[in-house]
Amino acid sequence: MKTIRLTAAQALVRYVSAQMTPEGQPFIAAAWAIFGHGNVAGMGEALFHAREALPTYRGHNEQTMAHAAIAYSKQLGRKRAMMVTSSIGPGATNMVTAAALAHVNRLPVLFVPGDVFASRGPDPVLQQIEDFGDGTISANDCFRPVSRYFDRITRPEQLLTALPRAFRVMTDPADCGPVCLAFCQDVQAEAYDYPEAFFAPRVWHARRPRPDQGELARAVAAIRAARHPVIVAGGGVHYSGATDALRAFAEAYNIPVAETQAGKSALPWDHPLNLGPIGVTGGTPANDTCARADLILGIGTRLQDFTTGSWNLFANPARTLVSLNTAAHDAEKHGAMPVQADAKAGLGELAAALKGYAPKPPATALKAGWFAAVDPLTDAPKDSNAKPTDMQVIGAVQRAAGADTVVMCAAGTMPGELHKLWKAGRPGSYHMEYGFSCMGYEIAGAMGIKMAQPSRDVICFTGDGTYMMANSELATAAMMGIAFTVVVTDNRGFGCINRLQMGTGGAEFNNLLDHAVHETPSAIDFAAHAAAMGATSVKVGSIAELETALAKRDTVKGPYVVVIDTDPYPSTPHGGTWWEVAVPEVSQRKEVNAKRAAYEVAVKERNAR
Repeated sequence: MKTIRLTAAQALVRYVSAQMTPEGQPFIAAAWAIFGHGNVAGMGEALFHAREALPTYRGHNEQTMAHAAIAYSKQLGRKRAMMVTSSIGPGATNMVTAAALAHVNRLPVLFVPGDVFASRGPDPVLQQIEDFGDGTISANDCFRPVSRYFDRITRPEQLLTALPRAFRVMTDPADCGPVCLAFCQDVQAEAYDYPEAFFAPRVWHARRPRPDQGELARAVAAIRAARHPVIVAGGGVHYSGATDALRAFAEAYNIPVAETQAGKSALPWDHPLNLGPIGVTGGTPANDTCARADLILGIGTRLQDFTTGSWNLFANPARTLVSLNTAAHDAEKHGAMPVQADAKAGLGELAAALKGYAPKPPATALKAGWFAAVDPLTDAPKDSNAKPTDMQVIGAVQRAAGADTVVMCAAGTMPGELHKLWKAGRPGSYHMEYGFSCMGYEIAGAMGIKMAQPSRDVICFTGDGTYMMANSELATAAMMGIAFTVVVTDNRGFGCINRLQMGTGGAEFNNLLDHAVHETPSAIDFAAHAAAMGATSVKVGSIAELETALAKRDTVKGPYVVVIDTDPYPSTPHGGTWWEVAVPEVSQRKEVNAKRAAYEVAVKERNAR
């Protein structure tokens, strides 16, 4: 057996570089790195020599460079991923939030944080967390609950088993998610005689598991018995590449489709069977249909509370829930009839087995009524002196969007408004991180989307609160010449949570800057700040000025930031459904007591189903 002597870090980088997609591209497209004492000598040296095979990008914050990596993979439907490496201590723990985001969204990313010395000779080293009762623990143990696979590399030869396991997880549709290989810093530099065969290129094929025939037969029988079925399309439809299969299935049997945040754009917005958004941020067509449905077919959805209205949405007492999902964990939720299979493969077999099925056609008036109600909300304001609403900002961006536009967001007001109002024309044109709804994903995520699909026109919506949390990758994008547009809606605080606070009977408190206690009132010039980091930026004073600014985005090199002040209070009054947010049982405020009474009624109704 031929061997090659390499440090453990060199071996990791060489192996990673040799793992390929069926299309002949490296599965790990690049590495993001911020170096510190825990990874600069070992990983830094290895990445330097491999920089042509595995490009290394330098971020400005460990969390946000990981967000960029995650968005890259999400936009490509999990077909490729990126690696992210940091030093030990705060560099590593900065990435835990991003790992949680990837875990919730079932997205692959390879985290390689530096770790303490395996030898323990210099303990405690700089930034080391010491557990008084367990000598094996380090800060990287924080990754355990938010990783699909976790390993600590304490000997060079452990890579021979750890790396194949890591790639198995990242490329498996059912288990897909973040991997953490905590890499002891002394081990990174240790040499070992690795088998040359270990570094031979390997192609990783994503499985398309077919449904168990028993599960399939039971689901077919349940669907055939239904007269008013509805499909709930989730992110798994996109990850499976099943949008065409979904369309064919829905059209073959005239079954309407509701879209989750992750599933939105699975069908064009104007497709007759696309009822649009579902749930708390959903519209009337989907929610009314789901409330009456006698069968709900979930496809590639986690059925989280925003989708199900905290499990109060599916109100028909005779309804049956069928869940088609690659992961048994998701397919079995809430007593669903499981069909554990790939979305595309499962839809194909369901379609073949349902021939002759003819449920009642869905009503078309619901969609017409919905758009008649909400379209005026996105029109330009007649009063040019009034502060615009978020809905009007969405309208301006919609009018400026083209066929290749991708809109993206993650947290705050805009996810709900975009879910309801944005008209997505084709798959992949709507990129929403709403599994973890992580403030700070937006700007880094927009950069990752553009890196994944350079020809796309990427427009990022972010509020002033999120911008303040994580804006540093604007500087990275400017340095790398990555072009995307950021629309900053400045409502002076956390407008979404302020409305939730009011909606649960609470007084406005500690959310909007105008309600906070400050010696000096906040007056942040976001346009100037973005410009200082290298972005082209402009502050606009109206929807008309916003449209003019957006029309110029094709002429801008690098990131382009457009700032507009918005009204923090209005939101789309139509659609939506109940969402369980616990209201205090005892309060001095009559408004809270009234909301508590309504809350108890809603919980009782949900529990009775």
